[in-house]
Amino acid sequence: MSVMDIETVKPTEAQKKARRSRNIAIALALGAFVVLVYVVSIVKLGSAVLVRPL
Repeated sequence: MSVMDIETVKPTEAQKKARRSRNIAIALALGAFVVLVYVVSIVKLGSAVLVRPL
C-alpha cells in the first residue's frame, strides 16, 4: 500500500466552522491565561517593579 492509495477525509462545511470556532475559543482562553499570569506577577511583585532605574 503506497501513500497515494490512502483516501483523505474531507471535512464538511459544518465541521470546518466548528473547528474554526473551537480554535478561536482556545486562542481567547490562552490569551486570557497569559494576561492573568502577567497581572498576577505584577501584583505579587508590586507596582514598584515597573519604576526601577535602568
